[in-house]
Amino acid sequence: MSSFPRTMPPTRPEIVTGDAVDRPGWARLATSPDHKVISLILISAAFGSAFLAALELVLVRMQLAVPENLFLSAVTFDRLLSVYGATAIFLFILPLCIGLLYYVTPLQIGSRGTALPRLGQTGLWLFILGGFLLYASFLFTPPEAGINPFPPLSQHIFTPNNGVDVWIASTGLVTLGILLLAIDLLVTVRNMRAPGMAWRRAPIFVWTAAIVCWQIVIIAPIFLAALTMLMIDRQLDGGFFTGGVGGAPLLWQHLSYIFFTGAYMAVAVTMLGAISEIVQTFTRRQLPGRGVIISSLAAIAVIGTLAWTQNMITAPIPVGFKYYAMLLSIALIVPFGLIFYNLVSAVSNSDFHMRGPLRFAMGALSLASVGLAVEVSQSTIAVGSQLQQTYDAWAATHFALIGFGLFGGFAAVSYWYPKMTGRMLDEDRSRISFWVMFAGTLIALVPLLGAGVEGQVTDSYRFFASDNLSRFNLLASFGTLILFIGLILAVGNLIRSRSEGAASTPDPWRGSSLEWLTLSPPEPHNFDVLPDVRSTQPMQDIRDSLVRREVEEAAPAGERQPVA
Repeated sequence: MSSFPRTMPPTRPEIVTGDAVDRPGWARLATSPDHKVISLILISAAFGSAFLAALELVLVRMQLAVPENLFLSAVTFDRLLSVYGATAIFLFILPLCIGLLYYVTPLQIGSRGTALPRLGQTGLWLFILGGFLLYASFLFTPPEAGINPFPPLSQHIFTPNNGVDVWIASTGLVTLGILLLAIDLLVTVRNMRAPGMAWRRAPIFVWTAAIVCWQIVIIAPIFLAALTMLMIDRQLDGGFFTGGVGGAPLLWQHLSYIFFTGAYMAVAVTMLGAISEIVQTFTRRQLPGRGVIISSLAAIAVIGTLAWTQNMITAPIPVGFKYYAMLLSIALIVPFGLIFYNLVSAVSNSDFHMRGPLRFAMGALSLASVGLAVEVSQSTIAVGSQLQQTYDAWAATHFALIGFGLFGGFAAVSYWYPKMTGRMLDEDRSRISFWVMFAGTLIALVPLLGAGVEGQVTDSYRFFASDNLSRFNLLASFGTLILFIGLILAVGNLIRSRSEGAASTPDPWRGSSLEWLTLSPPEPHNFDVLPDVRSTQPMQDIRDSLVRREVEEAAPAGERQPVA
């Protein structure tokens, strides 16, 4: 029996070492549970993937630059297009969104870290493993069943090689990794807010994180289940998506489109939340419709995801589903319109100095508004039945995703770049890269609207001179090359400014949320002292308190008043 009292645990030996092992930098990064390190790896990998996706798109467009081109074989074209879709969605846009949320949100809520750091670290490595597996497939057989491998084309009888299996495994690993990161962030936002950080005082981007994470928690398991069923169909003759044996190919469309539509809305919500932070910082005013913006972001996530059958207007489904999707898509005009109105009116009614983050933010709103407007028209049954699966639909989707994902991503990264790196981005290079990318996007996508109206279908390997499509495709291919050059300039600016940029202060933009209270870059523990939040603008409260303190200290001793 122990001689210690029952109320006192026995003492434990303490191990002390005098010489700590100094591990290489790559090992520290690989094993760090710090949310900032995990986020920077995600964001860096996302922009690297953006380069690969853009390169693949350039090659695809070179094949379609002229009629009856023999630049690529049909199989190579299918493989590049399939890998492009997986790269753009799973390795670029989604990791960029979750990486930004994972970096900024714990700082904004005044947390010293995340609630489940090892879970987040596991999610990071699942993402890296999925990306590595996708590109390792070029050593044997890459995916070749398209951006979304519809059964029965993706079943083993029609695609007997391992390409679809690679697509299933890689996208499944990435989706599972993003799900784990979302769970970690959701628990962090729920349980680790600073004293006084009630939901009514939380920044818009914190609300964005909660909305997006809940959305991922709902849609990711659906997609993982669909991937599992497709793998069982291919390897074990399961019959989930096989007609005549109790399954249906349309089931895959429903399950996959729930995920892809939800992911689309998650990207839009994330970037609109980031743009809201940028606008209110550069206009030096709190957005008047703060509550309206938060409610609209939640409405976009819910209504937009429920309208997944807008992608299935030409599918043999009951007409009620089509009208249901059409009404929900039209209803999205309201929340999107309210957010755009608040953001644009805040900028137009303020005096500001145009800088890189705000420039990219306005470009994002401009391009996304075009894509959303075209997509609303295509959600109607009359228009959608004629233009779905054409390059008109391709262009509309890319207008929105390039606007939100690429331009919104660069806006957010430019805004928080000083906090992440301790350096300022070069403003001249940022301006040049913006205009090159903006011009390239317009030249690449506007002609495709015309090609779609003329009837050119997506995923087509080539077209013929008699189709009256040559001028549209040549312009689109030229614009894609310009966009690719602009992307190289923008990513190069991120890399060069890391070593050559001017040193940043902790608060270069004079923002109103708590991430600007920390050092640039922040310490591993984020905060030495957790602040007491009293309003929706805690940094402005801190600045006002410091000013009052200076005034009190400068006043004569008999006239001093206690500082609140």
